[in-house]
This record gives sequence, structure tokens and C-alpha cells, in this order.
Amino acid sequence: MIDALCHEIKLRKSEVDSDQIIKTIYFGGGTPTVLSVGELSQIITTIKQYYQVAKDAEITLEANPDDLDKEKIESLAKSCINRLSIGIQSFFEEDLTMMNRAHNAKEALQCISLASQYFDNISIDLIYGIPDMTIERWEQNIQIALDFKIPHISCYALTVEPNTALPKLIQKGEIPAVDDHLAQTHFEILVNRLNKEGFDHYELSNFGKPGYYSKNNTAYWQGKHYIGIGPSAHSYNGKQRSWNINNNIKYIKGLRQNELPNEIENLSPTDMYNEYIMTGLRTIWGVSLQKIESEFGLKHKEYLLKQAQKHIEEDLLVIEEKVLLVTQKGKFLSDGIASDLFLLNL
Repeated sequence: MIDALCHEIKLRKSEVDSDQIIKTIYFGGGTPTVLSVGELSQIITTIKQYYQVAKDAEITLEANPDDLDKEKIESLAKSCINRLSIGIQSFFEEDLTMMNRAHNAKEALQCISLASQYFDNISIDLIYGIPDMTIERWEQNIQIALDFKIPHISCYALTVEPNTALPKLIQKGEIPAVDDHLAQTHFEILVNRLNKEGFDHYELSNFGKPGYYSKNNTAYWQGKHYIGIGPSAHSYNGKQRSWNINNNIKYIKGLRQNELPNEIENLSPTDMYNEYIMTGLRTIWGVSLQKIESEFGLKHKEYLLKQAQKHIEEDLLVIEEKVLLVTQKGKFLSDGIASDLFLLNL
């Protein structure tokens, strides 16, 4: 698999201009900590061999608390990895048990304590809107993260995914159903608290201290190009999306034959418009009316303003310096607002 990943990196070098600088490398989309530091370094070395990588490139590794013991953290700190994204989810046992997480509350605390000794740039994930999670417990989750001086926090509302244990437990009445009102209350507490602590709410689910925004995720939201390496990985070049086959054996076999095992979708102007609306409204950079007009045309701009008017009147959207932004009141509803602005058959 490592050889296949490195071969794909080599085969795709033509997709990046020779003078283009790679600013972020992200190991995620599963449990990349199953790789040894040597294997991670082999992949990074291959990237640097075929691409220009910035000296201060952000190189992130996703991890779960049960994957990071002291030996692993120490070895990672000596490698090129300079940022950790840790899936804490909650610091409380009852929440982790309900979500069927592999780690426990003690491991969550130990992991953050150890990681903070070796890494300055750490992001953690927290989940809100968990059934039976009191406001007090949610506030304690936030406080623990603050006590560790974590500079970046990603927070997501609990969602009920099909084919998981959660919907079955709800159906049996063993746990309460997800409460949207509770989730909104948790979200408002989160925003207010982190704003007071000097975090920038730069994207709907992401909060960072100045200088600690995720370069990787910011690139997604700003529509920058990226290459996804490995089975199931997705890529984007501004006009096309592509995704690799999700079968490991077929992925390796294809690359042994010097073939990229992927599918490509050409994006229509409507696809690109809708995606810009969806991503832009989630961020502090908003949707540029000037960009809408220059890239999609006056007709699209007029449509956008017409669709946005009711949300502006309800103080959910605002226009500032020719940029359409979600207000504080509208943040929790931003995805729904964006869908109202989508083009269907213009």
C-alpha cells in the first residue's frame, strides 16, 4: 500500500504546475496512525521529491486518543509532522460510551496532556447535541480544552447516521432522540465562550486562535485545488472532481499497471456556483458578489440577491463591502440558508 501511495504521488505530479508551492499535507480520512513514523516519512519524502513543498508547510496527522501513547507522540514530534488533529469528541465517559468510541475519558485526558508537551499546533474535535448532555457538561468539555490551551477546536453536532448503533438505540428507547434545540443551545454557548477566549470563528464548525487556522481545511472552503492520494481519496482542480476507487486490492493493482484507478466528474457552472455559495457562507470570508458576477455572470448575481433578500430582512444574512455574510443569528442555520440560494435551473 505504501508503495502504491508513493507511486500515485509520482504519477500525478503533472497535475501541479512546476512553480506551484504545496502549503499543506494532511494525513486523514481514517486512522493514519496505523502507519509507522518511517512509513509516514517515506510518503512525505516522496512528495518533496516530486513537488515543491513550502518550508513552513502545515503537515497534519489525524489521530484518536487510543492511538497516541507517549512513545508514538515522541516519535511523531521528531518527524516532519507539525500538527495533530485529535478526535477527542468528549472528555466524559458516558458520552464516549454512547458514541461507541474506542477510547475512554482517561485516555482522552492523558493524550491531550502528553501531546501538549510535544506539539504546539493541536486541534481537537468535540461533539455537541449529544442526548442527555447537560449544559453544564458541555461547558466543562469546553473548559477542559481551554485549560490545555488548545489553539484550534473543531465542533460538530451529533448526527444519526444509518447503519450505526445510534439509530437502533434511539428506536429501542434506550437513549433519547437527538434534540435540535439542545444542539443549537450548545452551539450558542460554544460560540460565545470561544469568542471571549480569543478564538476566531472562521468557519461554521471551526474555531482557531490567530495563526492557528487549519490551512488544509481553509483551502477546501476557499475553493483551492487539492490532490487526494489513496483509496477513496477525492481531488479537485476547480473544474473537475475525481475520486479513487475504494477497493484496496484494485487500487494497488491499478497503480502497478501505471494506471490511476479513479473516476472524474466535470463540474457544470451551476455545480461550481452552488459549491461556492455553500462553502463561502460557512466562513468569515463569505460570498463575494463581485466574484459571482465576474465568474458566473450578472444573471447569477441578480438571482443570488433576490434569493438572499428574505434572509437579509430576517437578519440572517448581511451584505458588507459587496460580500454576503451569515450573521451571528444565522450561523447555526447557514447550511439551510445556502440551500435557499442554490441554483436549480437558471
